[in-house]
Amino acid sequence: MKFVAGLTCHLCGARYPAEALWVCSDCLGPLEVTYDYDAIRGAVSRELIESRPRSLWRYRELLPVEEPRTGFHSGYTPLVRATRLARELGVSEIYIKDDSVNHPTFSYKDRVVSVAATRAVELGFQVFGCASTGNLAGSVAAHAARLGLPCYVFIPNDLEPAKVLGAAIYKPHVVAVEGNYDDVNRLCTQIADRYGWGFANINLRAYYAEGAKTTAFEVAEQLGWRFPDHLVSPVAGGTLLPRIYKGFREFKDVGLVSGRMPKIHAAQPAGSAPVIKALEAGLEYPEPVKPDTIAKSLAIGNPADGFQVVRVVKETGGQGAMVSDDEILDAVQLLAQTEGIFTEPAGGTTLAATRALIERGAIRPNESVVVCITGNGYKTAEVMFNRVARPTQIGRGFADFEKAIGSQLGVPAAI
Repeated sequence: MKFVAGLTCHLCGARYPAEALWVCSDCLGPLEVTYDYDAIRGAVSRELIESRPRSLWRYRELLPVEEPRTGFHSGYTPLVRATRLARELGVSEIYIKDDSVNHPTFSYKDRVVSVAATRAVELGFQVFGCASTGNLAGSVAAHAARLGLPCYVFIPNDLEPAKVLGAAIYKPHVVAVEGNYDDVNRLCTQIADRYGWGFANINLRAYYAEGAKTTAFEVAEQLGWRFPDHLVSPVAGGTLLPRIYKGFREFKDVGLVSGRMPKIHAAQPAGSAPVIKALEAGLEYPEPVKPDTIAKSLAIGNPADGFQVVRVVKETGGQGAMVSDDEILDAVQLLAQTEGIFTEPAGGTTLAATRALIERGAIRPNESVVVCITGNGYKTAEVMFNRVARPTQIGRGFADFEKAIGSQLGVPAAI
């Protein structure tokens, strides 16, 4: 890791070596990876990045590993110019960053886990695990299977069945905890400390979080090495949004992109919106809430990086929007019928929040906006069962079709 300078406390600035540390011993603040940007500036170029395979590892100088071990097909997901959706929302330029097709487990978590799993091997961990609301469990289990690591994933006991299956298929130890995500996370912190296991989002969190900024790298590259005017990100534990900002800032610092930084906006469901409430109240730190939302991927009432989200939104001139469960499901349907993308409720939350931001004037019609879609709708398909029309039942003959459907089209019946 010749470009990694070490770990730095996000609050007090204390410095640490790049080891399995996750909080500052002085102030208990979170640690993040820092780099030698002067050295990176002389080592990377647009042409070098573009010559590499289309995965998150094309940005390896800005990632904290010695050598990639997994995730060779993770990242570099489509940035879709959503023209029909833009007309529906009344803007001219909207893009969907579509991690619902990320490899191998169809969520943005394959970015962060590729980095965390690689670093877990480098640091000598013999067991790899996580605390999860669903998508992370599947990704951790899949990458652990590829690496041959024993794996434990801890989930709330009311998780969607498809997400449980999506983790269990890789044969990890799946542990369902009576409680919500915050309860699961507390338990896993104790286990990590007692057993010395590597947890992607606990004692490996500083490295795990770095994978999230590849979303920003890809957006800038896919837009032709430029920034959008706005980006809207969902907020759960708070990993993604601040690292998107970090990714944009790093690309600017090393000279790959110039221009004004985007305004970054936060999206949460109304039933789990500690960050949005903090923004509205002018608070620096979110106050914990008890989640109650259909968007289980975002049901984290005490986000570990919530204060960083609040700071980034304010610093970039962004805003926050919280939306109801009905608005979330409406947005899932809207994205599917306009752009052919089926997202889970977390993605519906982000799109519904984008619509709210446009309606309040935070995003103007002539400005570009990227909407982050972080998970696949097939994992949570049951939430849409009562929202779609049932199949039209007909007999097997052509006359049956004409009677049931042809008459609706205004076509004369066959003689």
